[in-house]
Amino acid sequence: MAFCPLFRNFARKTKNMTMNIGDKAPEILGKDEEGREILLSDFRGKKLVLYFYPKDLTSGCTAEACSFRDHLSELQEAGYEVVGVSVDEEKQHRKFKEKHELNFPLIADVDKRLVETFGVWQEKSMYGRKYMGTVRTTFIIDEEGVVEQIIGPKQIKTKMHAEQILKA
Repeated sequence: MAFCPLFRNFARKTKNMTMNIGDKAPEILGKDEEGREILLSDFRGKKLVLYFYPKDLTSGCTAEACSFRDHLSELQEAGYEVVGVSVDEEKQHRKFKEKHELNFPLIADVDKRLVETFGVWQEKSMYGRKYMGTVRTTFIIDEEGVVEQIIGPKQIKTKMHAEQILKA
């Protein structure tokens, strides 16, 4: 298994993550913007880019989603499927998808089960105010459902995140 050293270093340094490289991802991922249940087994035989982002319709999250939208065919040719996850509701996800013509599912993790399982629901700080939120993180899950890579927030370049994955 080959890893990009930059991504591997993040995975080793991150102690708050519940999911680590080598862990089996959960079978039930959640419901998408249309209320359809998304299962890990839906992606068996393909690599899954499961990316967690803070909020629909914000600048960084839009840039990241559009990067995946614009490079989805290249990712699929390389054997990847893409699923985004945030704690926004299904209705908000539908607005986000329609406005930006997103071509992959978005899981509405309103109960925070998936963000907590993957360890990305953490304390954050903005302008001195502390709050809980989703830390932008991407998990690459292999064809058998095992976490293969973890790309942390400091490594993610939102406008070219898809290209980062393709190059790694």
